[in-house]
Amino acid sequence: MGHYFSQRPEARSRPGVVPVRAGELDFELGTDAGVFAKDHLDKGTAVLLDEMPWPDTDGTVLDLGCGYGPIACALALHRPGSRVYGIDTNERAIELTRANAERLGAANLTACAPDEVPDALRFDYLYSNPPVRIGKAALHELLLRWLSRLTEDGRAYLVVQRNLGSDSLAAWLIAQGYPTERLASHRGFRVLEVTARTSEPQQG
Repeated sequence: MGHYFSQRPEARSRPGVVPVRAGELDFELGTDAGVFAKDHLDKGTAVLLDEMPWPDTDGTVLDLGCGYGPIACALALHRPGSRVYGIDTNERAIELTRANAERLGAANLTACAPDEVPDALRFDYLYSNPPVRIGKAALHELLLRWLSRLTEDGRAYLVVQRNLGSDSLAAWLIAQGYPTERLASHRGFRVLEVTARTSEPQQG
């Protein structure tokens, strides 16, 4: 069956629909087998949508690991003047996010593979329910790659399950020079606010 973070899921297509509530927004998204949380809005994403600060200005926004698009679509609908990118390694997830954005009229949302994001692009906001199950080393590499692309005043909002290392991840981010604070703790998840790097990584 493969993993939801596989590039090309081997699972046979089994389309479904998941309802999403995000702030004052209510919408439905198409899902399919082989993508993360195909049958329901997973708890981490729901906590992030409930607890995260929404962009208060138009800008360039990244949903890191967008899946079928609940966070990216909510952000695009909330701020139609923003440019929203939803990126994922899972090709089926990217296709679903594109289809969901088109159906919702979110023309400001671009869903693509990570390497398709223009190299010069910087992000005012980054949101993510990161794929912690890819392993610590791979997760750290992923976060460093994209946090380095925050603008000077950029903010990132991450949701991580407490039992899967949210507190140790926060400490690691601080050690890498990224100021990190816990904004919320709910249903076993932490929501972390990470700001652009202010110092060099600590040695050791």
